[in-house]
Amino acid sequence: MPRLSEVIAALETLWPAERAESWDAVGTVAGEPDQQVTRVLFAVDPVQEIVDEAVKLGADLLVTHHPLYLRGTTTVAATHFKGRVVHTLIKNDIALYVAHTNADTADPGVSDALAGALDLRVTGPLVPDPTDPTGRRGLGRLCALDHPVTVREFAARAAERLPATAQGIRVAGDPEALVRTVAVSGGSGDSLFDQVRAAGVDAFLTADLRHHPVSEARAQSPLALLDAAHWATEWPWCELAASQLDEISDRHGWDLRVHVSKTVTDPWTAHAASPPSDPLGAPN
Repeated sequence: MPRLSEVIAALETLWPAERAESWDAVGTVAGEPDQQVTRVLFAVDPVQEIVDEAVKLGADLLVTHHPLYLRGTTTVAATHFKGRVVHTLIKNDIALYVAHTNADTADPGVSDALAGALDLRVTGPLVPDPTDPTGRRGLGRLCALDHPVTVREFAARAAERLPATAQGIRVAGDPEALVRTVAVSGGSGDSLFDQVRAAGVDAFLTADLRHHPVSEARAQSPLALLDAAHWATEWPWCELAASQLDEISDRHGWDLRVHVSKTVTDPWTAHAASPPSDPLGAPN
């Protein structure tokens, strides 16, 4: 059985901490370096529901995409929900490790997993990492479809293949326009509109799209925009990351038991569809 420090060292080869954004909080959050690791759980969010799942599973290590303390803290008191997470982890000898923006830009990374879930062929990064001589790392991915589909059909594919959420897939653009090339970015992506337009793709699938950036983007080009739930665009990375650790475990003879949480931690829990629109416009 490997020690936590050995498993963390292996994870650091996949997602080096120095490749995280300067504002990010990645790496080991809790855990004794010499503790043994036999079972690992991957999830998107380090919330209490996931930590309780790790306890029930008997996991020694929880690996999440999102940080627990992104902006720092002065207390881990159990009177606060994040403090309770810390207390539960420590009481049950569960380590917590975070790979966030360093997993976003990795090769393969979060957007590769998203493209794979949508059966897209990756042709390169949307925003290349200038430090990568291979030109494979970077933020987002540019992709091609094997054959053209309409925006409506592509949205239906995304709704079917990504984990189900209350939001589903929102679309901005002509539903009948043809899609041959796509940009994808797991997580919040409306800061990437300039790069997406420059790439000349037909559609962009990401999450957390806001009214004004979308309105302005639609005014500048016929680009179709598909807005999925943040959690749903990043969950496929958990399966990718788990398979990467499985391969490392086999290579080292560790015999780790690696699991992916199926718990939906998207915060939105219900969706009420609007009735058919009034041809006279919005109500006063």
